[in-house]
Amino acid sequence: MKRPEEYTPHQRDSSYSPNLTRRRLLQMAAFAPFASLLHAQSGADSIAVQKLHTFGLRVSDVERSVAFYQQLFGMPITARVGDTVCLRIGNGPQFMSLRPLLTGETPGITHIGLSVRDFNAQALSSQLQAHGFANDANAANEPDNLKRAMHFWPLNQQAIAFAGKEGLNFQLCASSYCGSGNGQCSNIAAPNGAGLMALQDINHFTNFMSHAPHTNQFYLDLFGLKYQAYQGPTSPTVGVGDGKQFLMFVGGAQEGVPTRPGRMDHVSMSVEDFTVESLQAKLESVGITPRKEDNDTPALVHWISLRMPNRGGAEGGTPELYFSDPDSIHIQLQHLDYCGGGGYLGDQCAPLA
Repeated sequence: MKRPEEYTPHQRDSSYSPNLTRRRLLQMAAFAPFASLLHAQSGADSIAVQKLHTFGLRVSDVERSVAFYQQLFGMPITARVGDTVCLRIGNGPQFMSLRPLLTGETPGITHIGLSVRDFNAQALSSQLQAHGFANDANAANEPDNLKRAMHFWPLNQQAIAFAGKEGLNFQLCASSYCGSGNGQCSNIAAPNGAGLMALQDINHFTNFMSHAPHTNQFYLDLFGLKYQAYQGPTSPTVGVGDGKQFLMFVGGAQEGVPTRPGRMDHVSMSVEDFTVESLQAKLESVGITPRKEDNDTPALVHWISLRMPNRGGAEGGTPELYFSDPDSIHIQLQHLDYCGGGGYLGDQCAPLA
């Protein structure tokens, strides 16, 4: 049996799918005990998040990664903060940040950032405390993500950071946040070219957890969100903002204190022209080759996963396109209407619970 961190939610599976309505009721019933338990524990007001706004990557060579992502997507630099470089996504102010590895680190996704309506650091601090978080500036320097869990700390004038129940790192930020602490990102450094494809927005993050049901309900409560689709009986998507963006928390249901921190597996970004063959050709034009083995994903390869009806996909499969960057970090590309649901484009979703 696979450990939770080995669970792969994007495997092709063509097994029988029961009636959608019946399946949806069973899925909601399976999660009901966790919902009632956690709702009873928390009477705090939810934090009014608006959108998935930013994320960070830790990479082995920042300038190499900047050149790579600019070549693919034509992303201008919106800010430089120390050794960190911020690249604009779409028309902004959404952005991704790239920072160098610290001692003992491996490449990966550092955090998920969400914009908050009427950002107010003091009010957010009170809300986080009401949900059980402790205010601790020292947590920012704690290398063990599990020891960071349920702590928050200020970042700058426009952002607060926190670590969730299993140590996943999040940021809450102003809707105008573009990477600099004072909100000034007017000195944009344009890339050398337009890029091979135009990013529209951040679409979703998939995270592996020790206890996925508890984690899902924790963030439903913390942010006042709803499920918008299911990718299998125990894999709901937590809808954010406009009904297209979402968070996924998948894995096991290990009771007790987690022994491993949650892991951010991949980030998905949206493009307007989602034609699989065309996107694959563009990736291959910059040296990203087809992946040879499903269980071996080195740097600079691409692959397709077909999400079948038993996981909420279309008959014949909803295509999901991935590639790995120079540090083997996994990036997914989907149509701008992708919401993690049914149909060929994965664009058939609705709030479920």
